[in-house]
Amino acid sequence: MSEINENSGGRITGWGIALGSETITNDDLASRMDTSNEWILERTGIQERRIGGSTAGLAVQAGQDALDMAGYKAEDIDLLILATTTPDDQIPATSGVVQHELGLTCGAMDLNAACSGFVYSLVTGFGFLKLGYKRVLVIGSETLSRVTDWEDRSTAILFGDGAGAVVIEAEAGTGCLLGWNLGCEGSLRDILYAEVGGKIVMAGREVFRKAVIAMTESAKSSIAAAGLSSDDISYVIPHQANIRIIESAMKRLGIAQNRAVSVLQKTGNTSSASIPIALSEALNDGRVKSGDILLLVGFGAGMTSASAIIQWGETNE
Repeated sequence: MSEINENSGGRITGWGIALGSETITNDDLASRMDTSNEWILERTGIQERRIGGSTAGLAVQAGQDALDMAGYKAEDIDLLILATTTPDDQIPATSGVVQHELGLTCGAMDLNAACSGFVYSLVTGFGFLKLGYKRVLVIGSETLSRVTDWEDRSTAILFGDGAGAVVIEAEAGTGCLLGWNLGCEGSLRDILYAEVGGKIVMAGREVFRKAVIAMTESAKSSIAAAGLSSDDISYVIPHQANIRIIESAMKRLGIAQNRAVSVLQKTGNTSSASIPIALSEALNDGRVKSGDILLLVGFGAGMTSASAIIQWGETNE
């Protein structure tokens, strides 16, 4: 049992990613259905996507890389939170398999908020740090290729498999999480869903319209909660669903397009894995500097929405 420490914040100390083993290009899809590279690229911004592996397997790979980067062993982690909408089994939770494979000795749980799941899980993880935990491993992992109808042109072009993970650890003071917002509009269930044993069904135009609104409203709430303005945001790490959605949301937020981090051209939509994959890309290429303010924001089936404001680097110097 851990003691509550309301003065404990936290920061990200390690991260990692994993992608499906097989690359599927737009031309590959064009060879089997009525579409083209140009048509897909213009409407989505996606050039290729990766498929293959299991949700647990991808999560283990990304999680181990995050642990290695943070410099911790399995026994150092107090909790595992796995964000996924594509568990390997209906029962038990896939997080239990990941916990075992990583050699963790802590509690583990799945969290399903669709494409908003990673931010939901990240905020939850920071909450556990305030409850006295020292380190939490947060992973978003998906194998959407298993629930994609590869005969449906409207959805087959979008989805891919992958995982992204971060280690967050407690530190004295406020920590790096400056503001956050979690939301859900359950009445919109029917515009994007997959029944148990079924494939993804999506009302594309309605999802587009609602997604832009959900992302911008959640982002504005988090920015306000942090006491900041859009001008203070260094980079936006959005859910990688569709380049047009990202562009529309950035415009509504009044943030320059070149401050949005995008990886969907080579990953497609990886649901709860997309934000940590994009975050890792921005960190690995060195564009994020200490002191930068990051806006993580996404939307998902449900319809869920989630955002978080993160100040990168040492926050209590």
